[in-house]
Amino acid sequence: MKFHNTQPPPAGFQLAPMIDVVFLLLIFFIVTYQLSDYETELEVSVPTAEEGATTTRGYLEELVNIRSDGTIVMEKTVYTLDELQAKMERLARVNKNQPIRIRGDGDTKYQDIVNVIDRCRKAGIWNVSFATQKPKVQR
Repeated sequence: MKFHNTQPPPAGFQLAPMIDVVFLLLIFFIVTYQLSDYETELEVSVPTAEEGATTTRGYLEELVNIRSDGTIVMEKTVYTLDELQAKMERLARVNKNQPIRIRGDGDTKYQDIVNVIDRCRKAGIWNVSFATQKPKVQR
């Protein structure tokens, strides 16, 4: 008795779709990396702290930069306190657990930082954290 092979011939490995997927992943990671550093203000030198957890930026976390002269910068735009409160209210409507990280310059007056915290609370934002950096190692 003669048996016939019922299995289809082996399929060839398609390289073009694999290359497309790799390039899409590469583009995605490059773009998201660029966005993560987009909001850090170079003119803000955050204070140092030896203790505290080094956390990466959380998903949907917004950065509020406060320069040494009290200027408030968010998303590369300068805001007044009233404009900041309006923006925070919009964010709180979308996400009631909206995380905010305040990057205050080391020379910023404490009152300027308290004013920003106060406006966040008035807008309904309760999830506020502060950015610090590790002290430089003395060699």
